[in-house]
Amino acid sequence: MQRAPRGGRPSSAPRTERTPPLPTALPSVPAFNWQKRWINSEYKADLGKFKLTAGKFYGDPVRDKGLQTSENSKFYAISSRFKPFSNKGKTLVIQYTVKHEQKIDCGGGYVKIFSSDLDQKNLRGDSHYYIMFGPDICGSETKKVHVILNYKNKPHPIKKPIRCKVDGYTHLYTLIIRPDQTYEVKIDNEVVASGNLEDDLDFLPPRKINDPTVRKPADWDDRIQIDDPNDIKPEDWDEPEYIMDTSAEKPEGWDDAANGEWHYPMVKNPLYRVRAGTIFDNFLITDDEVYAEDFGDETWGETKGPEKEMNIKQTEEEQERERVTEEKYLEQRFKKKLERKKESGKVRAVRNTIEKEEL
Repeated sequence: MQRAPRGGRPSSAPRTERTPPLPTALPSVPAFNWQKRWINSEYKADLGKFKLTAGKFYGDPVRDKGLQTSENSKFYAISSRFKPFSNKGKTLVIQYTVKHEQKIDCGGGYVKIFSSDLDQKNLRGDSHYYIMFGPDICGSETKKVHVILNYKNKPHPIKKPIRCKVDGYTHLYTLIIRPDQTYEVKIDNEVVASGNLEDDLDFLPPRKINDPTVRKPADWDDRIQIDDPNDIKPEDWDEPEYIMDTSAEKPEGWDDAANGEWHYPMVKNPLYRVRAGTIFDNFLITDDEVYAEDFGDETWGETKGPEKEMNIKQTEEEQERERVTEEKYLEQRFKKKLERKKESGKVRAVRNTIEKEEL
């Protein structure tokens, strides 16, 4: 998810003049044509498409509408321009909300700030950006918040590990960069990381460098790791060709009694799969930390509770439907078993009668 600013050339961040806080959560207001404001990249024909929705569960059906990824296993690139501003000598705050309601197992939920000369329809993964910020998830190992600043045309990622949220609810992500080179990262309006940019990002040259007079030995092996020639795959190694597609949904007209118990369909094992369903909303760029915190409380803060309540209610209702369906299925199986026993008893009675007559 990416936004493109107009104007300003920064050293390590966009330098632009202060404007009132930008209109935020714009996609949630139906009166605005979000498809004109947001430009989809066209650099690849198979990029995923966004849609406007509040998702399967929400705190408010209108206020919680945002841009949602709609296609599985796709890359996404969309951007929106806004008026020039400068953070020279001022604080810069970047804030937005992300909801991985599909409980994503691999995919990025971050935003980027680009140069004003960005060709939006040719936006791609390697397009030059000033700031990259937000959550990134892939498997069990990668669950982090990116903070990457571009300095002298080189990206500098933060060295501190910052864990992102993975519970499927909407969360508020905030990056604050101050003129004194200090920064803060907030999740849900609570500080999760802070420090000094020069300490936590490698802007400056290292204090120690390699001795230029030292030469690499002729027989030096540059490989960091090599395969163990004595290693063998464990006998119980499980790497199935097909796995259950847990993103599939049971058809509405499915009758367990007639069709049997419904199961998730099997699909080719992609190891880690990018599943659609992520919703981006409540974008804000300002130089006012207090305003950003208040705005977060007035948007995400007011709908987070009802959103959770709705999800819990839906989960309970789904569990009840599954319980009823299972009971019906077991009842049907029990009835069929009784019928088979009755039929079997009749056959035995007929056989006994025939045997007596023969005797």
